[in-house]
Amino acid sequence: MQGSANLNLMIKAARKAARTLIKDFREVENLQVSAKGPGDFVTRADREAERIIKEDLMGARPSYGWVGEETGIQQGEDPTRRWIVDPLDGTTNFLHGIPHWAVSIALEHKGEIVAAVVYDAPKDEMFYAEKGTGCWLNDNRRLRVSGRRRIEESLFVTGVPSGAQKTLPATLKDLSLTMPGSAGMRRSGSASLDLAWVAAGRYEAYWERELKAWDMAAGMLLVREAGGLVEGIREGQEPLESGSLLAANEQVFASVAKMLRG
Repeated sequence: MQGSANLNLMIKAARKAARTLIKDFREVENLQVSAKGPGDFVTRADREAERIIKEDLMGARPSYGWVGEETGIQQGEDPTRRWIVDPLDGTTNFLHGIPHWAVSIALEHKGEIVAAVVYDAPKDEMFYAEKGTGCWLNDNRRLRVSGRRRIEESLFVTGVPSGAQKTLPATLKDLSLTMPGSAGMRRSGSASLDLAWVAAGRYEAYWERELKAWDMAAGMLLVREAGGLVEGIREGQEPLESGSLLAANEQVFASVAKMLRG
């Protein structure tokens, strides 16, 4: 698919950052690691990847705003547009040598995500989308969410709280309600890839609480452009504001929402 100038810029920045991440991933035992908190680590590789992405994106679009996991919020001269970036989504996987992590970049315009890139560097899978043009994988494979309709055939993925997160009781309740009737439950450690895999039809549904905007901004658009539905876990919640998200194919969304919402 021929993308816009902004999308092409995002793809190039993701690939450039990923090259440095892959190099460090191969030498993971030598990484310089500092702890931000329980279960949430920052690495030199993480910081360097965000520096590369910010340099490329802000260099090309200096008037845009910026939201990055490591460098925070920067207001732009253009108040209607901002980049939302997670340079390494799946840091704990990365540190443990697990090849399941991604670079996530989204472009927001007037409060709506209009372009998205999630690059699974270890597997060389580039997921991308622009509003109204569909969701794509690598050069030309268009993605659609799964067509499975029955909960007993559906594979779910979620996040499990760690450290100081407060939503363990709610998560355990979710699991007790959704696991018995499903085909299985997964916890991958990368929200952006969970959403990308819903878009690709590999999972039927994903939900999680206590997410940050950079965890889900790009993945939300992927799911929507692949024909899926995205809402807050609680009815009326806005995912980017609440940090609570449920994404699923249209056939099982209502059933999963009913279980989670009680």
